[in-house]
Amino acid sequence: MSQTWWRGAAIYQVYLRSFADGNGDGAGDLAGLRSRLPYLKDLGIDAIWLNPWYPSPMADGGYDVADYRDIEPVFGTLEEAERFIEEAHELDIRVIIDVVPNHSSTESAWFKEALANPAARDRFWFADEPLNDWQSIFGGSAWTQVPDGQWYLHLFAPEQPDFNWNNPEVHQEFEDVLRFWFDRGVDGVRIDSAALLIKSETAHEDLDEVHDVYRRWREVADEYDERILIGEVWLPDQERFARYLRPDELHTAFNFDFLACAWDPADLRRSIELTLATHTPIGAPPTWVLANHDVTRPVTRYGRADTSFAHGGALHGTPTDLELGYRRARAAALLAMALPGSVYVYQGEELGLPEVEDLPDEVRQDPMYARSGGTNPGRDGCRIPLPWSGEEPPFGFGTGTPWLPQPEGWRKLTAEAQRTDLGSMLNLYRTALRLRRELLGDGTLTWLPLGERVLAFTRDSGLTCVTNLGADPVPLPAGRVLLASGPVVDGLLPSDTTAWLSPES
Repeated sequence: MSQTWWRGAAIYQVYLRSFADGNGDGAGDLAGLRSRLPYLKDLGIDAIWLNPWYPSPMADGGYDVADYRDIEPVFGTLEEAERFIEEAHELDIRVIIDVVPNHSSTESAWFKEALANPAARDRFWFADEPLNDWQSIFGGSAWTQVPDGQWYLHLFAPEQPDFNWNNPEVHQEFEDVLRFWFDRGVDGVRIDSAALLIKSETAHEDLDEVHDVYRRWREVADEYDERILIGEVWLPDQERFARYLRPDELHTAFNFDFLACAWDPADLRRSIELTLATHTPIGAPPTWVLANHDVTRPVTRYGRADTSFAHGGALHGTPTDLELGYRRARAAALLAMALPGSVYVYQGEELGLPEVEDLPDEVRQDPMYARSGGTNPGRDGCRIPLPWSGEEPPFGFGTGTPWLPQPEGWRKLTAEAQRTDLGSMLNLYRTALRLRRELLGDGTLTWLPLGERVLAFTRDSGLTCVTNLGADPVPLPAGRVLLASGPVVDGLLPSDTTAWLSPES
């Protein structure tokens, strides 16, 4: 791959605990992931992004990191992680890992030292009394008191104390962590909560000084060949967002505006145009994301009357037409993959998995559920272990009982069941990713005027993408249909369908 492999890459997100269980304890692990590398190679992805795999008490699914230089024993060992990186590289698959620089775990050596020795507390935000009335993202106060009377800041769960980035030791620690993993062959890092690091007593997001951190990180990354930095940046102001993508800062950042879009042609076109207008002037490639480990799965979301993305589970349990959602999710996948830049696929997205909204309360593990007193269902419903094969749970996930229960109805959605079904979601993704590698990825687009309910554009290769978001079929422009998310009859593209066309020869 080229030195700018990441500009047009298809990146597959692995939520390790739910991907594949290699030792039968009910939790996904590195052994399971390594055994499924041929599946990912066959799917046609260019890179794997893993959620945190570090030692962690799992108060927040591993985002409470106890040690940034080791592997959570439930997942495997550091040696096994190194073997995984080597095996992925042998298949020409890059590896991207999560780095969590905003907060640590209360079980980390630094925080334990801070509790034992007040003189060592400057690596975190400690104060004699809460400095403000900030609320935790997971609900409740963002300040928790320790036994000697002081309080510490945690923008997330109380088990996730925030680092004090005014302390040079914190800067040095994370530069060393980057080098630790780059030295082991990791190709890039996804930076969790990237805009939150720098804080004052009155503000904790997108402060100007945060850019100094990423300029330094870019220097570290540039010491190595082809290492990339990817930001998780949720900002409504696109001009502020673009500052993170300046040539001496991050390479790319997640496009949450597109992810949150309703299934509406005007909304989607606005988001696409805004994204391109933000990225093109600074030479940064856009990213396109339909799902991840924090949001409702597209098959469920697109089947609702309200197809927008709502934080906090506001739409959880509202009626959904899964057949409609499935059709729209197929169309959305081809739309996203046709856009210029890189695309992310969240595990199970390629199987058309729906959100599991009827989990028994006693099995829910997301801190959002507990911290909200049960009013927010949390994110467990998109983190159910994958169905690989067979007619009943655990569907080839492993030999033990999965850490979250799988629906019986998933027997029709296993990778095995879909492999031989030419019309399956899995085969749609396989074909689309193959064509994308040949004809799409990085570049530009030119819009085609095919009506206000239709999104249509041509890419640099000549491929034309047409998505019909209207109620009635629309005639396709001239060209040969390479791939469609649903049946195309007599040159008419049905409602909620996307087609890719090559120019007539």
